[in-house]
Amino acid sequence: MSFSRRDFVKSPLALAGASAMGLSTATRAFAQPGSARADEVIGLWPQPPAGAVHPGMTEVIEQTSTSPGYSSRRTKGISKPYMIAFPAAQPNGSAMLIIPGGSFEWNYFDHEGAHIANVLNRAGITCFVLIYRLARDGWADPAVVGPADAQRAMRVIRANAPRFHLDPERVGVMGFSAGGFLTTTLATRHSTPFYKPVDAADQLSARPLLTAPIYPVQSVDPAYAYGEVAPSLFGGQPTAAQIREWSPDLNVTPMAAPTFLVHAEDDNAVPVANTMRLRDAMVAAKVTVETHLFARGGHGFGIGPGGPDGLWLPLFVNFARQEKLFV
Repeated sequence: MSFSRRDFVKSPLALAGASAMGLSTATRAFAQPGSARADEVIGLWPQPPAGAVHPGMTEVIEQTSTSPGYSSRRTKGISKPYMIAFPAAQPNGSAMLIIPGGSFEWNYFDHEGAHIANVLNRAGITCFVLIYRLARDGWADPAVVGPADAQRAMRVIRANAPRFHLDPERVGVMGFSAGGFLTTTLATRHSTPFYKPVDAADQLSARPLLTAPIYPVQSVDPAYAYGEVAPSLFGGQPTAAQIREWSPDLNVTPMAAPTFLVHAEDDNAVPVANTMRLRDAMVAAKVTVETHLFARGGHGFGIGPGGPDGLWLPLFVNFARQEKLFV
């Protein structure tokens, strides 16, 4: 669920070579005037992950914006997940993994990715936009694929810290909507083995220094959940065991990462109760949490024309400074 504001204009563009290291078609697709510079495509896995129901998926990019001069693209068909690196021009040693939303069906990588990276780069934060496997693309275990990619991404960033001039301890994660599910899962279950180790990078921690779930999907309890979360992750209504396992608010411990939360009260896609339940659980566990609720904004505002984005991003940068992501 990512986006309710702008009309969709479907302009399919095949994306080739996404998992290759170095400059590629994917890098050029992400780069755009006025946005952060995309330097490198970083494949997450040494081999394509197993479990695809439809092997040989072709990745596709679509432009969804009708606003002149404003790009909001989305991508799906991800069989080889990867990150796009956006290095800060004046890096301060910190990094953020940015996880776009899109109803577990798309990655909206501009307004919930590259545009965010552009702002954070100005604060000296190097960013990595994650293009992850999507539950609705068809996987044998759809609930696991996104969290596995998010964990792996954190470890790959830390493994590459020297080349990006990063302090591997100062890596946070920000996610939007369905990407917020991956983010809140990292905040609360960073040590859960969502996949078998594949190389030396998997000896590194997946725990973020801090997290920022923005209008997040986080509960799979039908009483509070976004309506499509259970069909996307489980193929139908969740069992009691699935609710317990996959609702991050039910998995908060004192080891959860400090968290910055943003939601709009008029969000008609993901109930604001998702944010409030996670906030309450973190307060109960004495985990640092900062919460911002806006009267208006709807769902999927990310950063762009309209919405409270001009307010929440500076608030996040201040939180990140307080939590020692950078000084």
